[in-house]
Amino acid sequence: MAKNISPNEQAFLEKVMQKSSIPDIYDARDITIVVFRALRDLLSTDVSERTAADLNDEQIAKLWQDDNPIVAALSKLRPPLNVDTETFLRRIRQEGGVPKNVTPESAVIAVFSTVREELPPERTQEIADFLPEGLKVMWEQI
Repeated sequence: MAKNISPNEQAFLEKVMQKSSIPDIYDARDITIVVFRALRDLLSTDVSERTAADLNDEQIAKLWQDDNPIVAALSKLRPPLNVDTETFLRRIRQEGGVPKNVTPESAVIAVFSTVREELPPERTQEIADFLPEGLKVMWEQI
């Protein structure tokens, strides 16, 4: 088992790895954190907080929450960002450290589909309502 990764977090990240062909669990964690950060930026504070509360595993919920206290505080003050799909994917490409053999799209779909398994249907629908059309298609893929 990887150091500093709980069994539930490891299982979650291994699903992300399998779905996207990310070769390393630490890369999967880094990419997941960036996808979550970019996704939270599209959501209202209320939806983001409800999503965190719906994640039953504490370690997975920690991946969802921003570990930078300044960014976390500022994100509660601003409205959801209006970002198109290409800008979202560019952000994942630039900030996520996506391996060369993995596309940002496949990484996003892997994270989206894995987190959807952890959330109740009403939360997945609520998140989908905030997404631009291209991301909504990725969000709804299995």
